[in-house]
Amino acid sequence: MARTIEGQLVPRADLKMGIVVARFNDAITSRLLEGCLEGLRRHGLAEEAVTVVKVPGSFEIPLAARELAASQRFDAIICLGCVIRGDTRHFELVADGCAAGIRQVSLECRIPVIFAVLTVENAEQAADRAGLKTNRGREAAVEAIEMADLMRALREELGG
Repeated sequence: MARTIEGQLVPRADLKMGIVVARFNDAITSRLLEGCLEGLRRHGLAEEAVTVVKVPGSFEIPLAARELAASQRFDAIICLGCVIRGDTRHFELVADGCAAGIRQVSLECRIPVIFAVLTVENAEQAADRAGLKTNRGREAAVEAIEMADLMRALREELGG
């Protein structure tokens, strides 16, 4: 029978979580942060196990996430932001740059870096994803706990 390795939603006692949140579009990102913190608490993660770093905008998220990841003090990092499409190419540059940077941090540092940066067409879609219909921050908390546990289990299984 095939062996299955899967992350669990019960954080280990020594789990440490980093959160990088953009201040730009604060009405949305503050709700994402609240949802994320609530999701971590709901699954048993102590508040002192969480470090929150605030950056000016979503484009700056990868650099702060890289510093957290490089410290090797965190089991996972959650990235929260909101980019709303406008009339120029700025949306694509910020959204694509942020996503690529977050992916690069995760792969280079071998740590789960959760992409919870809303890339939406309008403020209504952002509000829906920040609490009116769902809260992407809360979902990101669950993903981070599961991925941190999965990576630990994989490393134990593979001996690295």
